[in-house]
Amino acid sequence: MAKNKYQRVLLKISGEALMGDGIYGIDHQMVERISGEIKTVTGKGYEVCVVVGGGNIFRGLSASKNGFDRASADYMGMLATVMNALAIQNSLEGIGVETRVQSAIPMSSVCEPYIRRRAMRHMEKGRTVIFAAGTGNPYFTTDTAAALRAAEMSCDVLVKGTKVDGVYTADPKEDKNAKRYDRLSYMDVLSQDLKVMDASAITLCRENKIPIVIFSMLEKGGFAKAVAGTGKYTLIEG
Repeated sequence: MAKNKYQRVLLKISGEALMGDGIYGIDHQMVERISGEIKTVTGKGYEVCVVVGGGNIFRGLSASKNGFDRASADYMGMLATVMNALAIQNSLEGIGVETRVQSAIPMSSVCEPYIRRRAMRHMEKGRTVIFAAGTGNPYFTTDTAAALRAAEMSCDVLVKGTKVDGVYTADPKEDKNAKRYDRLSYMDVLSQDLKVMDASAITLCRENKIPIVIFSMLEKGGFAKAVAGTGKYTLIEG
């Protein structure tokens, strides 16, 4: 691989992306496709770590609106992310990608606890590290967890896979006149209240000068194109 300005990459995958065309749970074919995308990128010499959401199984914020205690609901959502992380790990190792799952909530019988220096060492050895259980604290989203881990791992970029090929002025599925941005500043996202990531995540990336790339997880080869700076995506920086 030719030297690229992005060498260490954090991939943020929403739990919803793992559902595929379903309405709940984990779609095996979708997990396999995402794993193949990760293998392609690691095969080109990039160091990759992953943060995965849990919305395909349980959404803490939605549950809290329906009467659940917010903290309890968020912890349940964190446990859902561990299930997703294990599914991705199983798929990756099935195609020859060495991985480690680290959870912000210690559960030593299932995976490693999150230890920053150990995670960095795994990446230096070419392993893909999957971070589960968000930040380990309620009231924080997995987007914020992704920004936090990207900063802690000294990542060159945070790449978020969504169901659309970038950031739009409105939901393109609902508004046919929505326009896609090629490039935005962090302040553009905050001031326009664009719903690509929560404000805490954007602010954390801004403070640590971590660019954010938004691309479509549904596009074949989209992850590799995004880190290489080709294909369709929106870049947030500056």
